[in-house]
Amino acid sequence: MARNYYYLVAGLREYAIDADTKGFDAVALRDEIAEGLCEADREHLREFYTFFDIVNLISLWNEKSGFNPLGNRSKEALEEEMKQPEGLPPYIGAVILAYRNRIKEDKSNDIDETIDTDLPFGRTLWTRFYEACAQSGSEFVRRWYAFDRQLRNISAAYTARRLGRDVAPELVGESEINDALARNSSADFGLKAEIDYIDTLVQILENKNMVEKERQLDLLRWQTADEMTDFDYFNLNKILAYCVKINIIHRWMSLDAKIGNEMFLRLVDQMTGRAIVSRAVDAVEGLDNRAKRVKN
Repeated sequence: MARNYYYLVAGLREYAIDADTKGFDAVALRDEIAEGLCEADREHLREFYTFFDIVNLISLWNEKSGFNPLGNRSKEALEEEMKQPEGLPPYIGAVILAYRNRIKEDKSNDIDETIDTDLPFGRTLWTRFYEACAQSGSEFVRRWYAFDRQLRNISAAYTARRLGRDVAPELVGESEINDALARNSSADFGLKAEIDYIDTLVQILENKNMVEKERQLDLLRWQTADEMTDFDYFNLNKILAYCVKINIIHRWMSLDAKIGNEMFLRLVDQMTGRAIVSRAVDAVEGLDNRAKRVKN
């Protein structure tokens, strides 16, 4: 039976309101949430945030400087894991080891022969990540990352088709949906019967304004997280849906303070009711001023 976290969820509401003095810190909030969970649910939280470890590992592999602080592990820790994977989930370590051995032409280690190192490192890592999530003991992790993979594959297929590129190499994993994306030339890829949000998504992807398009994609993610937890109130599903939202806010605070503030107000509104949204105005104004100082 799922455990309920009445006090933890109530505390999250208060934390959002307190952001006017503490500032919005998605990493600190994630860590605070972890402290309030039982060990099994804490592991599911780490599993959920492994997404950002994957992002960071791919960045390191491609020798890029970007690093997302929402990952479970520091940049230094991941750099060590890239040399000799020991502390990462086994499926990640197996991918790193296989690609490292290909470069070194080292056959001395026990390598997973099912890993095709002729494929890009990132594509293989994402495939293994989504496969692992599909086997998770967390309902939300399973459902969320099935949705996430589907959303990203449809977006990649749309972009590839618009640019006149082959769609199949852009897709992660294997499924009937991916087969349709690779072969169907209709506007909705023939997926209207299978995916209820396909028309909305295609409309979003047709937007030429890149910032607005990304904003609408994140609003779709936000809405989907809500829909997945319509009948959850204090359990891990609700907490992970909340994490989806704070991650979205974190992203936009980094990219565009104005949109980040809008997302922040949306979160406060949903968690506490419209009557007290005005109490967050000072926090929003403070974030705006801080963003202006950074720009200047």
